[in-house]
Amino acid sequence: MELKKIAYDFSVCKVASLADINMDSEMFFIAKTDEELSLVCPTNHAPLQTLAREDGWKAFRIQGELDFSLIGILSKISTILAENRIGLFAVSTYNTDYILVKAENYNRALDLLSKGGYVIVQ
Repeated sequence: MELKKIAYDFSVCKVASLADINMDSEMFFIAKTDEELSLVCPTNHAPLQTLAREDGWKAFRIQGELDFSLIGILSKISTILAENRIGLFAVSTYNTDYILVKAENYNRALDLLSKGGYVIVQ
């Protein structure tokens, strides 16, 4: 399975409203629940005003469109990272999954996943 590196630095934010989000950003993820409105976006597009914000994330995605019947894809990745004390933040879309790790662990995470049988692509 291929993992594609994503060139952006990411921030994870809690925002007050959708008006705080730069909808012109090439890539961003929004989640709204009864308790919060969250945003994951390139750091250079993060809102100036947030309720909470954590910078310093890097990301990669699982290449291709994943069928909903596939089982254990995130589990295998998270197990490899957890066994090496690397935390992750996962975001799923209709097509695939995106995995974010702290920037200081990014290269090590990709190296471990490569040793675990994943192909890392630019």
